[in-house]
Amino acid sequence: MEEAERTARSLWSAIEPVHAVTYFAPQARAAFEAAGLRGFWRGYFAGRAAPLGEVGPGPVTAAFFGFAPAMVARAVPGVWAAAAPGRVLEARRTGAGAALEGLLSGYGPQVEEAADLLVPVAGELDCAGRVLAAANQALPVPRTAVDRLWHAATVLREHRGDGHVAALVAAGLDGCEALVLRAGIDLPRAELQPYRGWSDDRWQAARDRLAARGWLTSGGTATPEGRRAHRAVEEATDRAAARPWQALGPTEADRLGRVLAPLARACAAVLRFPNPMGLPAPAA
Repeated sequence: MEEAERTARSLWSAIEPVHAVTYFAPQARAAFEAAGLRGFWRGYFAGRAAPLGEVGPGPVTAAFFGFAPAMVARAVPGVWAAAAPGRVLEARRTGAGAALEGLLSGYGPQVEEAADLLVPVAGELDCAGRVLAAANQALPVPRTAVDRLWHAATVLREHRGDGHVAALVAAGLDGCEALVLRAGIDLPRAELQPYRGWSDDRWQAARDRLAARGWLTSGGTATPEGRRAHRAVEEATDRAAARPWQALGPTEADRLGRVLAPLARACAAVLRFPNPMGLPAPAA
């Protein structure tokens, strides 16, 4: 199982950039805007929530976890008046596909192989307790290689994300506290607070609560106990994400990692580092 946990973490860093083009690539943003979703955050909230259907701000806040409720409410449910979920899903697919066609030009065989390896894993996932993963898994598998690759990457990253949320909840952290703790360890506050919509007052209150638990210093730096708590959450996330890779086996997992590595580097061209996702830059 430990090997599967390590595989889960290493493959996440290769799968996440493929999924994330739908938020950051210009082709993807253009597709959302063409569907009537003006502005980055309308495209983000609508695109990520569309598999759930025409939901309100409560379920989106719960599923996305780290966003301030007020920030979610500024977009949801208003986005559905601009574009129904079905239209959003089509914009998401075409935008991500166009982005990947450009970014992965010249990697045709690797895209085909990665899609062939990932689609069965995504299709066979046990999504019990993982609402975002289940909603994406229930969508039809597209036909083209880049669309199949993006679909499978999305199911898998949401599967891991759902497990991460469960680990944070089990650790007694709320959405703001999780970000404040991470800012005390290795990510700049400027990459977290404004992109998740938390006010200075809410941020400070979360910092005070974590300091009272002994997890942060008064200056906001993680204490050894806070670092242990964060590490435990990350380890729990890896355990929760490990089962599909355990079933895949080490040989196929190694093969998948080698195939995905150049694709992840290519997709990372539209991302920035550091970033609010906590995604590390792909190895050169």
